[in-house]
Formats: sequence, C-alpha cells, structure tokens
Amino acid sequence: MPPPSDSNSVVKPKAGCLAYAIGGASFIPLIGIIFGVIAIVWGALRGVRSLIILGISGILFTVILYSALFYFGIYKRGGLYDDLRKQLAVTMLNSAVKDIEYYKLQHGHYPTRIEDLDTKDKNQMPTIIDPTFVERKNTTDSNFFYQLDASGTSYFLRSVGPDGVPFTSDDILPTLSEEERKNTGLKLER
Repeated sequence: MPPPSDSNSVVKPKAGCLAYAIGGASFIPLIGIIFGVIAIVWGALRGVRSLIILGISGILFTVILYSALFYFGIYKRGGLYDDLRKQLAVTMLNSAVKDIEYYKLQHGHYPTRIEDLDTKDKNQMPTIIDPTFVERKNTTDSNFFYQLDASGTSYFLRSVGPDGVPFTSDDILPTLSEEERKNTGLKLER
C-alpha cells in the first residue's frame, strides 16, 4: 500500500534513461556541447544534480580535448608535430616551385616577390605560407624565403627553419630531383 500523500508536497519526476543518454552524448567532441547544454537544462528543470554534472563534464571534455590539440599542434615544439610541419613544408615548397615556373610561363619573367604568387581564389590553399613559421623567433614573415637573383634568371626558395635566417643548417629545401630541377631556375645553394 503506497504511503499517504501530502497535499502540499509536489513530487518531481526523476529523469529517465533518455536524459542520461543525452548527457552521455555530451562527451562527443564538439557536437556534444549541444547535448551537454540540453542535459544541463533538463537536469535543472527536473532537479537532477547528476544530470547537470554529466552535461558539464561532457562540455569540459570537449574544451580540454580541443585545447590540447591546439597546444600540441601550434605551440609544442619537438616530436611528431614538428616532423609533420617539415614534411608539409617540403610538399608546399615543391608546389611553390611549380607555381613560380608557371608564373614565368605566363608573364615571361620570374616574380620579384613571392607574394606575387598569392592566389585570390579562396578555395585554393596558398603555397607561399611556410607551415614551420610557428617555430621562428627572429621574424614575423610567415611566407617562404624567396629571392630572385640579380640577373632575374634564377631564384632561391626555402623554409628558413626555426632560426628565421636563410642559408643556415636548419633550412628546409624543395626535394625535386636533379632531372626535375634542371629545367627550372631554382638554385639551392649560393
């Protein structure tokens, strides 16, 4: 037999399995923030503290995860991410050589500045921006180092590396084969 009910007390129904499933979905990175907010509101309306904690925890999980990815991808030096940046720099340098040579075919001369290659197409990734720029200490220029020689018939192209100074041991160079490079104006050494 159920206990007699007090006419002055209001019984709030507890949250069901669906509420906790939504709270659990708040741990899905990024999209989980929406589920976390729903779980927090649902828990507040029903007076279920555990659901509020679950929603907040899911949101914090996303914030911590993306903060860690940002830190290790942008600011952390050494290890895997630096190696990936160097590999990307080599690939982009090789593309930049092709862009420079195409520029010469179109205009009859090599560009005087690397910024002349910058495409205005928003859907195309620029090949002049050095992905290793986050490592540099001595410069604010985020582009690859490009220098046209005095005769205008050849050029130097490289990533200047962490020291920001061209023609030092930490420079990253294009990896075109000798066969590919012989028909270009690219010079690797002074």
